[in-house]
Amino acid sequence: MKARASIGIGLVWAACGLLGPAQGTQEAPESAPSAAGRQELQPLSREDLIASLHRAFDYLITQQNPDGSWGGRGPESELEDNFAINTYAAWRIGGHSIATMAMRATAQGDERHEAALRKAVDWLVREPLPDRDSDWDIDYIWSSVYGLQACVELLLDERFQGPDWKPQLEARGKEFLAVLAGHQALSGGWAYYDFRPYAKTPTWATSFTTAAVLPALVDARDRLGWPVQDAWIERAQRYVERCALPNGAYAYDLEEPFTSVGGLESINQIPGSLSRIQVCNWALVRLGVKRVTPEVLREGLEAFFRYHAFLDDARTRPIPHEGYFANAGYFYFFGHYYAAKVIALLPQEEQAQWYARLSPHLTKTQWKDGSTSDFLRSPYTVVAGTGFLMSGLQAELDAHERAAAATPEPDDPTPKDSAPNETPR
Repeated sequence: MKARASIGIGLVWAACGLLGPAQGTQEAPESAPSAAGRQELQPLSREDLIASLHRAFDYLITQQNPDGSWGGRGPESELEDNFAINTYAAWRIGGHSIATMAMRATAQGDERHEAALRKAVDWLVREPLPDRDSDWDIDYIWSSVYGLQACVELLLDERFQGPDWKPQLEARGKEFLAVLAGHQALSGGWAYYDFRPYAKTPTWATSFTTAAVLPALVDARDRLGWPVQDAWIERAQRYVERCALPNGAYAYDLEEPFTSVGGLESINQIPGSLSRIQVCNWALVRLGVKRVTPEVLREGLEAFFRYHAFLDDARTRPIPHEGYFANAGYFYFFGHYYAAKVIALLPQEEQAQWYARLSPHLTKTQWKDGSTSDFLRSPYTVVAGTGFLMSGLQAELDAHERAAAATPEPDDPTPKDSAPNETPR
């Protein structure tokens, strides 16, 4: 496993030091968490879902800078030293993109929310993009992984298809695309660090970074007509598929299975792969891989809840991969975000029961001010974590709406011959 493997694994990272302890947070257990002793949390009512969602959105509004951004430009934690200068800008853009996507999905009809969303989009298309300014630290890839997704989602939203937004979003999205095209590893995937011999083309890739961006590349090609080469997608898809392991997990990268998969507490055992399982399964289904059937999705989700205690134990730990099975704190919201996307791929009639298990694991982490985090204590990590939480809760609300729309109206019991204002025949 690579050293310090990504403080930016999805840019899910932490909370402002002034916010205080998270509601429901418990002290770390003295021994390994027991899957057998897990407890299912009570499902949330629709009212509770909406209340938590609004609290999170209100937090983003109150913390938003006048220019539409969040946080500052440099390192904002003493635990974040030794990184390239542009890395801090990249994490900020990545977290901003995650929050912007969440706001886009939840701002329907509320003018205060819509105004905050427009400010966020305006900053996203205007902020100068970071450059690669290090040989080993290429965390600036994260700005393109989530920046591309945000631009694609926004361009598929009718609110942003007019002349005031479309040209800027297309230009910025294609800038993100160019960064990804120039940093696809020889193996076909993407990652955020590199190792000797250093070169413009990275030598390392990870399953989850690659999977996270693949569906956006497909949508950019197929739905927006952007110049995304088929070879980029095909090589990346092969990389993710090669990371699939017989135990149902996905290897961290293609080097790991040959060095540590046999370890009883390897990161490539199921409890260490819970979040990677979700993002990789989701991406491969989106790309039409038939091997990943609904049953495979269910098995991955069931494992996610069966071994969830290992994610709980690692959440907020400040040292990457110090949890059991090498779990890191920033696996938490990354995994829940993609678990919500996996659930949406299942038949509609079973989605509600899965979301009922997922959403309480999000809201239990939420602070009184509406925000949340899972790793360090920097503003961009709070923004990213809060955005991931919002997206997960909105996914459950959307599922309820789809189910309600699909339910036929009950027949009117009123006899036709006695309907009001109708003359009997």
